[in-house]
Amino acid sequence: MTDALNPDTVTLPSDKPKTLLLVDGSSYLYRAFHAMPDLRADPSDPSSPPTGAIRGMINMLQSLRKDVHADYVACVFDAKGPTFRDELYPEYKAHRSPMPDDLRAQIEPIHQVVKLLGWAVLDVPGVEADDVIGTLAVEGERQGMNVLISSGDKDLAQLVTERISIVDTMNGKCRDLAGVEAEFGVPARLMLDYQTLVGDAVDNVPGVEKVGPKTAAKWLQEYGSLQGVVENAAAIKGVAGENLRKALEWLPTGRELLRIRTDCDLAQWIPAWPAMESIAATAISTSSTEQLADFYQRYGFKSLAKAVLGGAAADKPARTAKTSGAGGTGDLFAPAAQADEVQDALPAASHASTRQYHTVLERAPLEALLQTLQTAELVALDTETNNLDEMRAEIVGMSFSTQPGVAYYIPLAHSYPGAPEQLPRDEVLALLKPWLEDASRPKLGQNVKYDRHVLANHGIEVRGYVHDTMLQSYVLEVHRPHNLTSLAERHVGRTGISFEDLCGKGAKQLTIDQVEVERVAEYACEDADQTLDVHLTLWPRIEQNAKLRFIYELEIASSEALYRVERNGVRVDAGVLARQSQLLGARIMELETEAHQLAGQAFNLASPKQIGEIFFTKLGLPVVKKTATGAPSTDEEVLEKLAEDYPLPARILEHRGLSKLKGTYTDKLAALALPRTGRVHTHYAQAVAVTGRLSSNDPNLQNIPIRTAEGRRVREAFVAPEGCVIASADYSQIELRIMAHLSGDAALQRAFQDGHDVHRATASEVFGVAIDQVSNEQRRYAKTINFGLIYGMSAYGLAKSLGIDNTAAKNFIERYFERYPGVKLYMEQTRELARAQGYVETVFGRRLYLPEIKSPNGPRRAGAERAAINAPMQGTAADIIKLAMVAVQQALDAQGQATRIIMQVHDELVLEVPLAEVDWVKQEVPRLMANAATLAVPLVAELGLGPNWEAAH
Repeated sequence: MTDALNPDTVTLPSDKPKTLLLVDGSSYLYRAFHAMPDLRADPSDPSSPPTGAIRGMINMLQSLRKDVHADYVACVFDAKGPTFRDELYPEYKAHRSPMPDDLRAQIEPIHQVVKLLGWAVLDVPGVEADDVIGTLAVEGERQGMNVLISSGDKDLAQLVTERISIVDTMNGKCRDLAGVEAEFGVPARLMLDYQTLVGDAVDNVPGVEKVGPKTAAKWLQEYGSLQGVVENAAAIKGVAGENLRKALEWLPTGRELLRIRTDCDLAQWIPAWPAMESIAATAISTSSTEQLADFYQRYGFKSLAKAVLGGAAADKPARTAKTSGAGGTGDLFAPAAQADEVQDALPAASHASTRQYHTVLERAPLEALLQTLQTAELVALDTETNNLDEMRAEIVGMSFSTQPGVAYYIPLAHSYPGAPEQLPRDEVLALLKPWLEDASRPKLGQNVKYDRHVLANHGIEVRGYVHDTMLQSYVLEVHRPHNLTSLAERHVGRTGISFEDLCGKGAKQLTIDQVEVERVAEYACEDADQTLDVHLTLWPRIEQNAKLRFIYELEIASSEALYRVERNGVRVDAGVLARQSQLLGARIMELETEAHQLAGQAFNLASPKQIGEIFFTKLGLPVVKKTATGAPSTDEEVLEKLAEDYPLPARILEHRGLSKLKGTYTDKLAALALPRTGRVHTHYAQAVAVTGRLSSNDPNLQNIPIRTAEGRRVREAFVAPEGCVIASADYSQIELRIMAHLSGDAALQRAFQDGHDVHRATASEVFGVAIDQVSNEQRRYAKTINFGLIYGMSAYGLAKSLGIDNTAAKNFIERYFERYPGVKLYMEQTRELARAQGYVETVFGRRLYLPEIKSPNGPRRAGAERAAINAPMQGTAADIIKLAMVAVQQALDAQGQATRIIMQVHDELVLEVPLAEVDWVKQEVPRLMANAATLAVPLVAELGLGPNWEAAH
């Protein structure tokens, strides 16, 4: 791959030869739709036209035109209606979802604004955008032009030649001849053959079954072409060879479907085609500028409209407008120089107009930087490290940005041959430490928790982090990606160097310290600069909304607490784990033997194919459901159903569960512990779950199974050190309490306010018996109903869970809603609200977006409706446990306690408590958790103590 696409590293020739820039508009508009926030022309009116894709398209084209200097530009879209491929193969693209209504509504305005921005727009019926791009590219090459195609579609790689290359603006990579071969393992001239073998699942074009990229590349390298592979099909052994021979009749059709046409007749859409050099350039006039401003006003882009009207240069000569009509006819290519007259009038979505990146290699500029940091209002900082594991990572360099477009990189540990002399790391960190540890110096980062750990590894406790762009994105648009690359692209229209651009990928990937200082300096400065740039865009949106600001401040406080929790870690007993692994291993072997005996033969218990043959061919077990290919399924749901009546599926289920437990936990936990402490330090991902809940990994402490004795025993290995005990503080029935609060249902609230067992109270209501007469079976039914309904369970699902018929389940649900009418009303109103505004909120204002709530796909829409009911409860529970964690940590600090929070799992805080502080913890922690939020019903936290985590429950 060539260097990342940016003004300093990519400069296309502007004189001879000419450069043709082609944009895959269809690829762009989908990216814009999925990347931009859910904008409306009138934010206060949910029924006003959607505008996110339009604004995203503007940003992306702005960024591309600033980065690429081209002579001619055009944007190509897919036209409406079928193409020749649909006639060739009716199943072509049969699995593709229909275009979302909100995107469809923005197609025509997108075409309109692209033209107003000075881009020619082309959509040709009967073929796809790729075919038009291919035809233009090949003709441009024939006429001596360099051609750059901007698209995220890898299929276009078959067009690459010495003069035709492709840039993917999502990651800044440029696919030239060398790049294509490096990425796919075959030269560009063989990409069509490669694609034919692999197939295209997105477009529903089959390839050779079970032949993936590696096998396809290997065959083409060995036999030279698809024709060579076909001619040698009889000699290719194994399942892959057998599948190849089965596909021989299909391959010519598949190849024709995947071949990008380069011979489209464009005479109707391009004057004097194919004499491109004679095409008159589209000019941009004052009237076009006014049209653009009118467009921006109409769709609510007030700042863009203001900039266009205020930025049109009066001293530039007026030009005659010559724009295309709606059908894409008229002049095709607009010279870049003229298009830039409008482009220059547009504000850059970025706050940086120029880039000034500095590499600090000497003491004098370092001291000057320190002075700059001391006086800056806000500093974005970033670390470059040699390890993604924050507990083990060491600093290779640091970058800082104090104003948009200005950044500094201090290399500290680059160790490749010929690396320049760098300032001593320990000395630099010692000089930075007072500023880093000064809470009065405001700091900003992207995922600041990681950088805090890295600096803590060097003895620096950073204070003064007031902002985190990852968390800003998480609060504003929880359903979108939160990495810096995505944020920069969709919010400030910037692309940059990716980590893979810098270090490579796979087995040959370098660590940062092995990469040239000059290249890392640009990458690191860009990260700090983009972080500041994104912050300046996102923070004002949060600041003006009181609810979102509260959630953001909670996330910032939670990040601080979670850093402490991760740093603390939890001690694990390697001996206990080893003994558990031994016992599990013995039981797994017993189960395998029993399964073989029940099957009457040996087989692989992990092979769905072998299990299916034994179940349905040999033993004649009933088929519960089928896979997408029509074969009988043996997934976990099927095994659970069959296990109710047959011993073999039960043995396989137990074998799978114990194998996973052993492989994931008892075999690995001790190895994950730091040798010097014997403690494991999980990573809590704060910006993953759309409900606001935390995600734990390396190790995942939230997925330790607790429904089986073996799973619960794993928690026995999480132990307290000598002189301490483990405390587990867990909220009682928090989601049901939140439902009582949200729904306002009097009967449900009364059950909690009176301190009743809510499941017995529900059973009493549903079954019409006194609460002290409720049987255990009735309570079990009520518990299933209570939890099932808040998760959107249907009568069918309830019947399945309780083992009763659908009619009885339906009657239970009807009786439940008769007794708790407030719950039913809440569910109905919440569905309607979600449909109207596209999101729901927690009690505290966290927004939970539901992109599928208006989906034409019934199951997806139903899933979104279930989520609309449950998400406010899960999200509020997530907010409350974060509030509790912050409150407990602050109390521990204020009281000077040695007690440490060592885990946060679902609705539970786990603490390591010195014996001398047990009484304080028993009294204060449940109180702090109960008072973390005020609901219409009381919150209750129960605390247990023990020598290990399991005993504390």
